Amino acid sequence: MTGKTIKLTQTSGLILEGGGMRGVFTSGVLDNFMDRGIRFPYTIGVSAGACNGLSYMSGQRGRAKYCNIDLLEKHRYIGLKHLLLKGNIMDFDLLFKAIPERIYPYDFEAYTSRSNKFEMVTTSCETGKPCYFEERNSPDRVIEIVRASSSLPFVSPIASVDGLPMMDGGVADSIPLLRARELGYDNNVVVLTRNKGYRKPDKKTMVPFFMYRKYPALREAIRNRNEMYNKQIALVEELEDAGLLTVIRPEIPIVVGRMECDTRKLLDLYNEGYRSAAGITFETEKDNL
Repeated sequence: MTGKTIKLTQTSGLILEGGGMRGVFTSGVLDNFMDRGIRFPYTIGVSAGACNGLSYMSGQRGRAKYCNIDLLEKHRYIGLKHLLLKGNIMDFDLLFKAIPERIYPYDFEAYTSRSNKFEMVTTSCETGKPCYFEERNSPDRVIEIVRASSSLPFVSPIASVDGLPMMDGGVADSIPLLRARELGYDNNVVVLTRNKGYRKPDKKTMVPFFMYRKYPALREAIRNRNEMYNKQIALVEELEDAGLLTVIRPEIPIVVGRMECDTRKLLDLYNEGYRSAAGITFETEKDNL
């Protein structure tokens, strides 16, 4: 994307889609924003978007890239061995404990010092509806929320927030544009991790009869996720065509999978995200933001 100029105002929002390891595209976008001092009054992230958004909110340029590429190459924290040993296809003990506490500590103080609003999305297992969380006081609760937002159906255990069962925010609200608009943010930038025109298969997702039997609303949300996602993408494209929002996305169909472990592919996608953001010029109302 080149030649686009965006005016940041009090009603500017940044919406970050998930997508597992495809989120390294978003990491590149956000590192470019940080290099230029670009901040939004409101940011909302889902799953991998929430993880990347946290590093953006704390101003830790390069942290998401290091965790998603360098540490993946070193620790191989994705794979069937983790699913067999710990019941989770990703090593959440590493991702949400060792990394933020010891390996690459999260700068919670920098995060809380900012006035910009940041929300993370989870899905309630009990209602099948999205939950939106903003946490500024407790580092432990921040990790609890982002961990729940990243707990993928079928390959991750159910997480909890405040003692309530939660899962991946992308199940109920993959692209929380309407949430941003409901809060009054109507001048939005949406970062997607799929190319333009992508749609999920036009069919319901099959949920094995033995999974989530205690949570029928969650089962229904998972079944209907493809339809929900495609409707959200259609709305994004409609508003984009009308000039009512800006979308940053990969230009061509990407070869990075949700659980990608090829760090060369991941680095290429990160670099594409950085270049895509670099093509956008921002005008800021510094006295108001």
